[in-house]
Amino acid sequence: MATGVEECVTMFEYELEVRFRDCDPMGHVNNAVYLTYFEAARFAWWRQIFGPTGLADHGFIVARAEVDFRKPALPGERLLIRVRVEKIGRSSFGVTYEVLNARTRELVAEGRSVQVAYDYAQNKSVPLSDDVRAKLETGY
Repeated sequence: MATGVEECVTMFEYELEVRFRDCDPMGHVNNAVYLTYFEAARFAWWRQIFGPTGLADHGFIVARAEVDFRKPALPGERLLIRVRVEKIGRSSFGVTYEVLNARTRELVAEGRSVQVAYDYAQNKSVPLSDDVRAKLETGY
């Protein structure tokens, strides 16, 4: 079992289409929508690793999120969101995101989030379980 903060390289990819409602009056994806794209990709990744009850069995909260915008995304474009575990701590793990135009592979946005293992019954953070830590380290 790993201890301390670990660097991880496993990557998950999730593709979606930009919907008209995702866009602002300027005609490109609104800045706040990227956090929703990150959430959709993170949810799909989490379900792949832990199965359909993954969130119920291994809860977490998002403690921090940030986005850097590189290029506008437009309605109808397909985006590829890459999710990678960046660091694993005692009770938290960091995730990085790359949003690419699926056709051109141009970088549209990138971001990071920090998730904290959370026990909803007790309303408090908890250490990552050995199972969660192992799956975060390997991606499986």
